Amino acid sequence: MSDAVQITAKPQSSRETYTYDTFTTGLILEDLHFRATDPAPGQKVPAFDMELIEGGRLRSSDLGQEPVLLVFGSRTCPVTVSSRAPLERLFEKFGDKIRFVLVNTREAHPGELISQPKSIEQKRDHARNLGTFMGAHFETAVDDIDGSFHRAMGPKPNSAYIIAPDGRIIFRAHWANDTASLEPALEAATTGTQPRQVKSRRLVRPLLKAIGYLPDVVRTAGRKVERDVWRAVPPFAVMGHLSRLFFFLPIDMRGPAVVLLLALGGGLLIWG
Repeated sequence: MSDAVQITAKPQSSRETYTYDTFTTGLILEDLHFRATDPAPGQKVPAFDMELIEGGRLRSSDLGQEPVLLVFGSRTCPVTVSSRAPLERLFEKFGDKIRFVLVNTREAHPGELISQPKSIEQKRDHARNLGTFMGAHFETAVDDIDGSFHRAMGPKPNSAYIIAPDGRIIFRAHWANDTASLEPALEAATTGTQPRQVKSRRLVRPLLKAIGYLPDVVRTAGRKVERDVWRAVPPFAVMGHLSRLFFFLPIDMRGPAVVLLLALGGGLLIWG
């Protein structure tokens, strides 16, 4: 498989190539559900062999003696950014029993400052930056430029998996900031027992947590991110813009505060 793809003059959408340049409505619709063919708890993880930014390789055939928390993400994904502190807290609790691995994916919202990588060298740079941002407790793995492993797992922007040492998937979460679901599953994995809940499909709460982080992603990746979100998902763009009003709240609470503000405004209009 080639390490690079040809850069064309026409911006590529999410439905045309894995390494798209423009975020589209179709992509977020795809992100709202797992496909029936995506690996699920109880199944073996698809084979992979990825380089680690810190040195060495991560192979499905040699995971080690401890379970692995496998998190997919990119620096331009607001949900990934929102998961940094919660995952660090989980590492403080489980880091001596669980291996924390971060897999750098395509950029969820490519912009002028952080564009979609078009070569494996660029992807390594993005992975290195993401690993630095997320914290030293993560080992950071680099998928190939075409996202072979990411696509094999179901190319969600910030999904999380707990993998047993034998390669069996123990738990799957739609979003890595869903620590209310991840924590009990990690607890079970440390004792070698089956989690009571093996999947989490939570969508609303994880996405609301991420709303307040959208302005940070825009500042970091470029204004194109905001323009793309306005075109693709206008409600998210509105909520991200309004979240700036609640600068005095913790970032995780700004999205819910915006929803409350909009609900109150709508209620007043109806009452009026």
